[in-house]
Amino acid sequence: MGTDTAPVDTAPAAADDTAAELDPRALTLANVERTLDELRPYLMADGGNVEVVEIDGPIVKVRLQGACGSCPSSTMTLKMGIERKLREAIPEVDEVVQVL
Repeated sequence: MGTDTAPVDTAPAAADDTAAELDPRALTLANVERTLDELRPYLMADGGNVEVVEIDGPIVKVRLQGACGSCPSSTMTLKMGIERKLREAIPEVDEVVQVL
C-alpha cells in the first residue's frame, strides 16, 4: 500500500513575500508607501499628494506635490500628519523631511 498524504506546498514561504509582508512595521519603501496610501485620499481631496524621494537611515524624505507643495500649512501637514502617521506605523522612522 502507498502512502496517501495531502499535497504539501514545498515552495519557500518567503520567496514571494516582500519584507513588508514579513514585518509590516519594518522601515521599507513598501511599508512607507502603504502608510502614505492611507493619507493620500485626504491630500488629494485638497489638490495635493506626497511622493517618497528617499529613505536615508531612519529619515524619510518626501516631496509634497500639487497644492500641498505651496500651501502655507504644508509644514503642519508634513509634521503633524505625515510624520506622525509614519512614526505610529513604523517605529524606526525618526523624522520625515521635505525635499524640493
